[in-house]
Amino acid sequence: MATKYEVKITAVGKDANTFLDTNASFILMDEGIRPSLKDMVVQHTVAELQGEIVVGDKLQVGSSEFVVTKVGDNVNKDLANGGHCTIVVNKEGSMPGQVSVKGKIMPRLRLNNTVKFYSE
Repeated sequence: MATKYEVKITAVGKDANTFLDTNASFILMDEGIRPSLKDMVVQHTVAELQGEIVVGDKLQVGSSEFVVTKVGDNVNKDLANGGHCTIVVNKEGSMPGQVSVKGKIMPRLRLNNTVKFYSE
């Protein structure tokens, strides 16, 4: 297994779980980078992107695992510069900053959960 990006959730915005429930998506962002968005996003520790995220990679959020099915054109650049991307769960994203993933259940956005992209 090759880890490409791994962070720990440090804050879950008050609207982040509602956004996940209603839009099947959540927004990742380095902690403290945009305080005006804190209610909407899942903030995480700062990490370096170790490898490009591609279709077929895996995403782990806490104990839930997903397969990456689509990677927007800006995802790798945005992850490398601010830890920012939108994860779209069991739907197909259409925006350049979105990663689409498929899994059996919706992820749980909890403080201290690990978020990790990796290849097998």
